[in-house]
Amino acid sequence: MNILVLTVNGVRREVSAPQTVATLLAHESLRERRVAVEVNGELVPKSRHADTALASGDAVEIVVAVGGG
Repeated sequence: MNILVLTVNGVRREVSAPQTVATLLAHESLRERRVAVEVNGELVPKSRHADTALASGDAVEIVVAVGGG
């Protein structure tokens, strides 16, 4: 099994390869949540989550939208 080394929200993580933004979100139980995702400083639109492959060394930032009132 191949392993990718990613930095997710500033924390080094090892995950199985291959990996996309969508599979990472599913692994983090965030796939159904409203999130904003950046990979290496570039915003990844939700429509591209399944198509955006991750590689070792990538820096991923995931921000969960939280409503309040």
